[in-house]
Amino acid sequence: MIRTQSVRGESFTFTSMADLLAKATPLRSGDELAGCAAASDAERAAAKWALADVPLTALLEELVVPYESDEVTRLIIDTHDRAAFAQIAHLTVGDLRDLLLQTAVADDAGARLAALSPALTPEMVAAVSKLMRNQDLIAVARAVRVTAGFRTTIGLPGTLATRLQPNHPTDDPQGIAAATLDGLLLGCGDAVIGINPATDSPHATSDLLHLLDEVRTRFDIPTQSCVLSHVTTTLGLIEKGHRSTSCSSRSPAPRAPIPPSA
Repeated sequence: MIRTQSVRGESFTFTSMADLLAKATPLRSGDELAGCAAASDAERAAAKWALADVPLTALLEELVVPYESDEVTRLIIDTHDRAAFAQIAHLTVGDLRDLLLQTAVADDAGARLAALSPALTPEMVAAVSKLMRNQDLIAVARAVRVTAGFRTTIGLPGTLATRLQPNHPTDDPQGIAAATLDGLLLGCGDAVIGINPATDSPHATSDLLHLLDEVRTRFDIPTQSCVLSHVTTTLGLIEKGHRSTSCSSRSPAPRAPIPPSA
């Protein structure tokens, strides 16, 4: 569906839901390189304005990635809790933002937000996050306590855990190893050491997984490690017997022109 929005007399057109979501995203150099970023602050503001008026139902009807061609999309749609969604189906993305912020200050905010969670799809969460300031995101996130433990425990009150992200533009192992050491010396990486690879090559992903696992085990570092390739790449390596990853992630970047934050 094509949407238009005017800002100070200038009209902007967004050709699809994917285009709207991408251009409503805060400015990032990676989005500019991918060619999906807004061309100006005015266009970005127009995209946010238009996105705020999008009904949540539209995010179920105008799928970012086609249902017929993508297993992850099919899983999301087929397992979506329509009964829970019925309670908020009348809302727009902007309305959802207001609801989240109102709920976050309630005494029972944690329970109410947890009950709301099954009603939301990843695209709804991505959309509403683009309309929220950092302070808004923090206010909503802190209302729900999520504690997880593997080699380290994260999510405890008053505790800050950090991700070390030693990316390299060509996935060079030596460059990544140097960046990893630099981050560890600064005390980062207790949440996870996670690489966003420049390519989605199974061979490169495997090499980087082995590298991180070797560093972690050699120095007995109590943390998790991960290479954020597409989930199908990770699953393919697991099927081949690869066991060097502590966690996996669905990265939407290889699937559609939507930035990773989406």
